[in-house]
Amino acid sequence: MNQIQKYEQENFIDTSKSVWNFSLFTEEDIRNFQGGTHYRIYEQFGNHLITVLSTNGIYFSVWAPSAKCVSVIGNFNNWDKNAHSLNPRMDNSGIWEGFIPNLNLSENYKYTIETSDGDFIEKSDPLANFWELRPSSSTLTWNLDYDWQDKKWMSERKERNSLTSPFSIYEVHLGSWMRPDKHDETRYNSYLDLIHLLVPYVKKMHFTHVEIMPVMEYPFDGSWGYQCLGFFAPTSRFGSPQEFMQLIDAFHDAEIGVILDWVPSHFPGDAHGLYKFDGSHVYEYADTRKGYHPDWNSYIFNYGRGEVRSFLISSARFWCDLFHADGLRVDAVSSVIKLDYSREEGEWERNQYGGNGNIEAIQFVKDLNEMLYRDFPDIQTIAEESTDWPGVSKPLYDEGLGFGMKWMMGWMHDTLDYFQLDPIERRYHQNDLTFSLMYYYDENFVLPLSHDEVVHGKSPILYKMNGDEWQKAANLRLMYTYMYLHPGAKLLFMGNEFGATNEWNYSSELQWELLQYELHKGIQNCVTDLNQLLLENECLYSSQFLPEGFEWLDIDHVNESVISFKRKYQEEEIIVILNMTPVVRNDWYVTLLNTYDYKEVFNSNDRSYWGSGDVFNPIVRSEKKEGQQDLIVNLPPLAGIVLKKISCEKQ
Repeated sequence: MNQIQKYEQENFIDTSKSVWNFSLFTEEDIRNFQGGTHYRIYEQFGNHLITVLSTNGIYFSVWAPSAKCVSVIGNFNNWDKNAHSLNPRMDNSGIWEGFIPNLNLSENYKYTIETSDGDFIEKSDPLANFWELRPSSSTLTWNLDYDWQDKKWMSERKERNSLTSPFSIYEVHLGSWMRPDKHDETRYNSYLDLIHLLVPYVKKMHFTHVEIMPVMEYPFDGSWGYQCLGFFAPTSRFGSPQEFMQLIDAFHDAEIGVILDWVPSHFPGDAHGLYKFDGSHVYEYADTRKGYHPDWNSYIFNYGRGEVRSFLISSARFWCDLFHADGLRVDAVSSVIKLDYSREEGEWERNQYGGNGNIEAIQFVKDLNEMLYRDFPDIQTIAEESTDWPGVSKPLYDEGLGFGMKWMMGWMHDTLDYFQLDPIERRYHQNDLTFSLMYYYDENFVLPLSHDEVVHGKSPILYKMNGDEWQKAANLRLMYTYMYLHPGAKLLFMGNEFGATNEWNYSSELQWELLQYELHKGIQNCVTDLNQLLLENECLYSSQFLPEGFEWLDIDHVNESVISFKRKYQEEEIIVILNMTPVVRNDWYVTLLNTYDYKEVFNSNDRSYWGSGDVFNPIVRSEKKEGQQDLIVNLPPLAGIVLKKISCEKQ
């Protein structure tokens, strides 16, 4: 017997009223919701097309614990707040609910809420699955029926999405990746357009995953999606929820994983949103020392309130459950777990143990990861955590936060600082490149070159490089070689793959016209081949988070600014040699404790990359003796070469 049948059997419904007193909640649902352990609230809250007493209609439910009255308003009742008042539950849950018979899908609606002070406010539905296109702010009655076609991908996802799988992530802002008319900033490619534009591009570039900057509905374009209000709805800027599902389906058909940016750290104060939802502090902390974010002029969730934890964890589950997301990149984790994040002394209060950790938020993060990996064991959660908080990507049983991976912000800053240096100065800063391996195995790291590095006056990635035009391009190819051969997952923001010359602007498309020039086409070719190199060599990913997968060969030639290291897995080996100066170094020796043969499989100075192409190693020479050898290679200027073992038999 389902819940509807049970309710109809046990309760009398007064069908003469405009809103029938009807519920989808059980007592267990209410206990779990209040306790912070109801992780599927999207199955009851919001709006749902159902049939009650053989009558079709829409069931609504919303949490407004301090409200005196809640009603549904829309075109269907001429926005009359007295026409369809919801019924308060009699269990002190703060939930208002009811069934409106003969109401259809695609109806605009909001909630009118009478506050405890007697004021009337209008709010969008926090659990709606479809919103009007901004600047309108109504929510729509909708369902999420969809016939998924990705059974093959889902059955194989564990092998493609594990920590021993290749991870090369293309970070994308859907609105500005490409536009139907680059001169018209008001028009976007739709989710369906992107199936034919973005999906084949990502596939051609050999990225394994795409990370989509927040698509959860948000009011202000300039927030890039990071100030979200619709935690259960993909933005209507690009189409319907089902059309977004089709885009994800298309990525899966192309064997590309989809990671969604998700922002449980804060929300904006728009009048129709979550802030003071029923006139009181419902979703946010009332104490501004915990509840207001000074950097982003936004409000911080009250992680100590069970209903808020149920809301947020259900949102994360929603995207993995109904939208088949392969992972969530969780934004601004540091601001969630640290009470003193971006606050001076006196602007925050220590926890009960005298520390700076938000204990209830830390528990929320642990509960989040525990649920996700329990219910979706073949996904990944990735933390954007910018401090040295310990154990971010360690499991809960090892006293960690339970994320699968963490962004390696220190690597990013050190690497960019290094490549901005004049090569003659690099001898004094080699530690910027080698230091990351001192702490690399503390976490499962993603190496990010993200959108944050190419905005707000930081300059595009190409112009961060030192030197003239040729040297900038060579340095960028060298940096990418270092990045792709360094242990860990990789992330490149869109435009970085071809060396954009403008900072990223959310309101205009990428500079696709640059690809007519050999410099930019060469950088794109280089990234494509690095992705292919990653995919084809198991030693670059199967042991990417294990110490035995990496070995320094030579970091002693500081004055020459040449370093070399080995990546390995079982019998497979790759040698990486990086020349950080514009000096050609012929007959360079690398000592190995083996006598295997090697061949050059990648050279960032290749002509197809806009390199000079005149320094390479068609044959890798060697001097072998007594179980060891010296490889003798030619090193091109500002370039990296990659050598692969071609024999497992000792010579």
